[in-house]
Amino acid sequence: MIDGKTRLMGLIGYPVAHTLSPAMHNAAAAALGLNVTYVPLSVAPERLPDALRGLIALGFRGVNVTVPHKEAVLPQLDAIFPAARVIGAVNTIVVGDGRLTGFNTDWSGFLSDLERYRLALYGRDCLVLGAGGSARAVVYALLRRGSRVTVAARRPEQAQRLAAELGAAFPDATLPATGSLDDVARLAALLDEPILINATPLGMAGERSERSPWPDGAPFPPGAFVYDLVYTPRETRFMAQARAAGRQTANGLGMLVGQAAEAFEVLTGRRPDPAVMRQAIGG
Repeated sequence: MIDGKTRLMGLIGYPVAHTLSPAMHNAAAAALGLNVTYVPLSVAPERLPDALRGLIALGFRGVNVTVPHKEAVLPQLDAIFPAARVIGAVNTIVVGDGRLTGFNTDWSGFLSDLERYRLALYGRDCLVLGAGGSARAVVYALLRRGSRVTVAARRPEQAQRLAAELGAAFPDATLPATGSLDDVARLAALLDEPILINATPLGMAGERSERSPWPDGAPFPPGAFVYDLVYTPRETRFMAQARAAGRQTANGLGMLVGQAAEAFEVLTGRRPDPAVMRQAIGG
């Protein structure tokens, strides 16, 4: 029950009507007996600086950050933890002592979920589709595990910038190529049993639900594993294309829960049960 001692947390994004985060975080708080309420906060890009400073005035404990703000929040923060600074994107902000501190739990949430499939990552060819905040976290995670990462984006210059910036943070890393989303099938054909990762919004429920980053009729490389960060719907068009070709697939629900559990611990100091969070969203 909300009372005068209830602490507030939330999710800043635009839009946020689709989010599953309140269900997960409120279930975790209830299971731990914490007097915390988590709310969605729809913040248009031009209002982002005002909204962030308002968190301090309103006494928020902290917030999660989703599209389109993961990179845009960086100049507004008072401190940024090292992983988030290298990635160049933040998905969690802690409010304390009049300061805003940024963290990134997307990379570790992705990695913990991917490792459930017992895939060998060291030296493994990976093709990441996208160059936004989520893609940057994925590339960071894969480089930490020694994967060979190719990046393709709608604007090739974004892919080149991502590869250059994260490559500089991992001097021994292998980023063999970058390219355009229009060229993904050709790029993938050059790779050996690759992990193909969609880190774009293509396929998300709504106006993009019938779209896929993969060209119609293009073959999937032998032994490819397809991972889609999109989790609504549970099977995206990209996943359906891969499944029809006999390839193993996974959606982003596990990453969602993994990053949320770590973010909850950052925000509250208490480790939640990921199973409680997954159950809250029908996972």
